Amino acid sequence: MQPVSASDIPSKTGGELLRPLSREEIDDIVIKFGQAARRAQIAGFDAIEIHAGHSYLLSQFLSPLTNNRTDEFGGSVENRARFPQMVFEEVRRQVGSMYPIFARISADELLEGGNTLEDTLEYLQYFDEFVDVYDVSCGLNGSIQFQIDANYLKDGWRSYMARAVKDRYRKPCITMGNIRNPQIAEEILLKGDADLIGIGRGLIADPSWANKAHTGREEFINKCISCNIGCAGNRIGINRPIRCTVNPSVNEGESYEKNKVKKPCNVVVIGGGTAGLEAACTAAEVGCNVFLIEKKDYLGGLAAEISRIPDKVRLNDFPTYLINRAKNLHNLYLFTGEDAVVDRVKRLNPDIIVNATGSNPLLPPIKGLFDYIDKDDSRISSITGMIGHIPDYPNDLTGKQVVVIGGGAVGLDVVEYMAPRGAKVFIVEMMPDIGKDLDPRFKKRNQCNDEKI
Repeated sequence: MQPVSASDIPSKTGGELLRPLSREEIDDIVIKFGQAARRAQIAGFDAIEIHAGHSYLLSQFLSPLTNNRTDEFGGSVENRARFPQMVFEEVRRQVGSMYPIFARISADELLEGGNTLEDTLEYLQYFDEFVDVYDVSCGLNGSIQFQIDANYLKDGWRSYMARAVKDRYRKPCITMGNIRNPQIAEEILLKGDADLIGIGRGLIADPSWANKAHTGREEFINKCISCNIGCAGNRIGINRPIRCTVNPSVNEGESYEKNKVKKPCNVVVIGGGTAGLEAACTAAEVGCNVFLIEKKDYLGGLAAEISRIPDKVRLNDFPTYLINRAKNLHNLYLFTGEDAVVDRVKRLNPDIIVNATGSNPLLPPIKGLFDYIDKDDSRISSITGMIGHIPDYPNDLTGKQVVVIGGGAVGLDVVEYMAPRGAKVFIVEMMPDIGKDLDPRFKKRNQCNDEKI
């Protein structure tokens, strides 16, 4: 079937050819919104939320970027808000005056020519009488790095939008956006920017986020690192079930802890990176005696090292959580600064040995590369060598030229570090596309940076 919308303008670059909805179809959809809300009410839900943002259908009517109609549903702000107004009015008619209706909006579309925050404050007047709570988000498909917050954006960065809606319409408002730390959530509430905190990806990473915050166990919150690989990347990018980079048991939760070992079991884990720490904690939590041996004098592995890149600092939350979790287990023994030599491992009398020694960056077969890479007097670095020298790079790299071999996720991390500092960056990639298999949000950010490369 041909997709339909407010007009024939796709909501994302390269989208399919669209057909504008007729007046009869609009009227039918309005009724169906009301029927859907009524079914939710009958099913026992305490409230319903109507999504009028993020390039969904109501948003396509509201945004001048996707609505070029010339009838009563296009042109002026009042006309563009007419279809959403009809939807909210019909939903209110079907659920009654005492049932809560939430409205999710893109308060600022963050695209040239799109609705600004001031524009949104104007069009909300047309359906405000039917709304009890505003769920204040932002962004469209074309600005998805703000809609599904990129990891470099500050915690709670968009709460000012909720404050603006709250001040204008005096309705309770929800804010969200990289809210990982309970302290940030508390500050937003205390300032009065919002009345409710929305967390999505953070609850995929740790469904017990709120309970841990409430009981003072914040150091044991497994915080989302905003990588968007298993959640947005899987669902939006490749249409696969939700997974999580930092939570290996999205579906099962902590049910594995019920399966305790029935006899003594010694487990030796070699390597104290994130994989080694997860394996060690899991084994200890089911009752094994666990010994973790790490060659370096610190834990966290590559994740801890990569987090030295300024835009990757959030990544350090994951090894920090794992280390806190490990140190809280009385049957897990941590040894750092030690080599896992055979005699050392044998003395621990292992029943199981877990090899979690990590990986090394793939190096292309370039003649002479191994003679120069990561040498003290060389300008050729591996990714780990580059990270190790981050404190040595000047903030201003104007006039410098940087060649990055590889245009995948790691190569683009280097570009994101070098280009904003003024360097002219060249990417050499074997594949026909840069950023192949990256999530939509990350791809969009790098499209925005094209002029710097």
